[in-house]
Amino acid sequence: MDFPERVYTTEEVKKARSLIEKGYKHSLRANGSPDFVAKVEEALQLIKTAGYYEFLRTYIRLIREISGLSQLREEEAAIWFNVKALDDPVDDAGFIIQKTQQMKDFIEGRLYYETAEIRAVNKRIEFLETLRDKTDDPAIKSKCEEQLKRWKEQPFP
Repeated sequence: MDFPERVYTTEEVKKARSLIEKGYKHSLRANGSPDFVAKVEEALQLIKTAGYYEFLRTYIRLIREISGLSQLREEEAAIWFNVKALDDPVDDAGFIIQKTQQMKDFIEGRLYYETAEIRAVNKRIEFLETLRDKTDDPAIKSKCEEQLKRWKEQPFP
């Protein structure tokens, strides 16, 4: 059974959820300019280092370059990313994980209001802590610490 082309209707969401529950993983692709793909690959390497790549492949099938605002596109199981926003691999990887959590919530039927953004930000914080602990690169550790400080100053519990 193939993953639905789009994930929008109740039936499409149910089919996607059923496949994921059975262990389905996307063949993740990055579509865009060579510079965009290289920057996404750099972020993906950090996601792999932290051990979150399978989580990402479970919910996201495509990271696409766009000229507008970076965002999750639930119906496509895709992250639209502006290449100009890709300037810090640690921050980029955190954004990707945050959007992946939002896609997971969407597939699971968890409502966005009230707590979804908090869950997504908490997933990003968890990712940064894990990356910090798993990497051997002092520069990456330092970037994680800087971002953790910034994210923990946010008004989220």
